[in-house]
Amino acid sequence: MLTRLCLLLFTLVVLASCALPPDSPLFQPSDSLPSYDQDSFEQYVSDTHAWIADNRVFLHEDRNLEIELNTPFERRPDEPAKRGILFVHGLGASPWYFADIADALANDGWLVRSILLPGHGSRPADLMLPDFDDWENAVAHHANLLAAEVEELWLGGFSTGGNLVASHALRDDSIAGLLLFSPGFYPDNGYLFLAPFIAYLWDWVDVDEEDNIATYQSLPTRGAALYYRSVSAVQKNLEAMRFEKPVLITMSQHDSVLDPNATLDAFQDRFPNQRSRFVWYGDAPQGLDDPRVTALASHLPDRRISTFSHMNVLFAPENSYYGEKGSHVIFDNGQVDLPLPENSEDLWFGAWGQVAAERYHARLTWNPYFLELLDSIREVSGDG
Repeated sequence: MLTRLCLLLFTLVVLASCALPPDSPLFQPSDSLPSYDQDSFEQYVSDTHAWIADNRVFLHEDRNLEIELNTPFERRPDEPAKRGILFVHGLGASPWYFADIADALANDGWLVRSILLPGHGSRPADLMLPDFDDWENAVAHHANLLAAEVEELWLGGFSTGGNLVASHALRDDSIAGLLLFSPGFYPDNGYLFLAPFIAYLWDWVDVDEEDNIATYQSLPTRGAALYYRSVSAVQKNLEAMRFEKPVLITMSQHDSVLDPNATLDAFQDRFPNQRSRFVWYGDAPQGLDDPRVTALASHLPDRRISTFSHMNVLFAPENSYYGEKGSHVIFDNGQVDLPLPENSEDLWFGAWGQVAAERYHARLTWNPYFLELLDSIREVSGDG
């Protein structure tokens, strides 16, 4: 067994050695990370905004937009809120991922906050700086800050953020409910446990062109190791206890980085509340008899959509950056044999790695069922 482990580790290190970053500030960490334990959310936002302005390696001319998309934010309803939710983004992502949902929930009367996990918002190399405790402590601190202002506190998370908030909620009985979007409970990668070891030997798992102002494209091994820590923590907590409060979980059948079926099994076993809902984007799982699970077709040829991706659930079709007519398209989607179509009307969309003869697939970055998602949130939270 030890011999096999060493061989696997050696193979991954050799593969990782291909990821040599260019001589760019993007791949050199900042001198420090911003603090996250301010006494007020307002001060936290102000301090983080200033830190991003000083430390971000800007990708485009509109620096203000880049700062805005990576700065923590708050949405307050018109009337004093009794209910609040804290959102936590995923690995390499940004607080802005929740902007569309935050606007809708604030209109429904929620006090909404979205935080920045340490290591994000500036340059990919800054993921080398935080410890896992920084991530857990940031979630706990801001959950406590928000709890002091509302009668009912919910937590929400995307991918790695879903792991962090689920772990927190399983340990904190005061959390009223969860909204989990593509939660990263079960990665579809049997070698992830090696990431902490590789982090001591090599700095980068993946180095890509950085052209996305809301998401890192490159990944240090330290970042992969931190994700592994979040997986270990949430799996341990799920094995030890069940979450009895309402939860919404969404998952794409064709998620390129997670095991959707394992997540569905966990929902049925560890989230028993009858108000809970699991939204499955894809073909209805065979033999499933759980009225809490809704399957929505992810093959929508009339909109040139073949499959749903890991990330698209969060964004409205009208989103100005990731939406159906948004300014940013993720063309680099794991395809190497097909040229980009000359006509944008010939471009299809899907999960990472989606391949089809004579069809070039960009990443799907918006949710055609976004309004239905909001209805599901209202149903689970008791607003429906």
